[in-house]
Amino acid sequence: MAEKKESVLGGFKAFLMRGNVIDLAVAVVIGAAFTNIVNSVVKGIINPIVGAFGTKDLESYSSCIKGTCEVVDGEVQGIQLQWGLVLSAVLSFLITAAVVYFLMVLPMAKILAKRAAHDRAKEGVQETLEVSELEVLKEIRDHLVAQRGPSTGTGAGTGPGSGSGGGTGTHPTS
Repeated sequence: MAEKKESVLGGFKAFLMRGNVIDLAVAVVIGAAFTNIVNSVVKGIINPIVGAFGTKDLESYSSCIKGTCEVVDGEVQGIQLQWGLVLSAVLSFLITAAVVYFLMVLPMAKILAKRAAHDRAKEGVQETLEVSELEVLKEIRDHLVAQRGPSTGTGAGTGPGSGSGGGTGTHPTS
């Protein structure tokens, strides 16, 4: 039983030490701070602008579906739909989504596309180099065979003078 606890704790420790978990934690903290900024912009700028065109702040807009919706002793009488709060939350979401998309997702997608194109081009160059190296090696082999003279069957390279450095020491010029 003790081994199982150690393996579970070891697995949990490995999970926490992975880079993905740390990156996720940083993203959550930054996201929370960014949410506060967006909410402040909506409540401090957008809601008052809507209120300037209407009769009240955006979050104050509501409709009464049952009763008179009058405030008596600090309590609202009736059933009230606060659609201004929902509209304000939708605006906050849309602003957050737009900022994330245009300032983070779109530039990162362009960077990744450029990197992928660069990697594909690099892979093509590497493939060409490999083919070129193979061709050069074939030419060297053919040149050495031609320099050695005509072979006398399938046992070429096993007789005297067949290793590197063998031969007469003269090199034909091509």
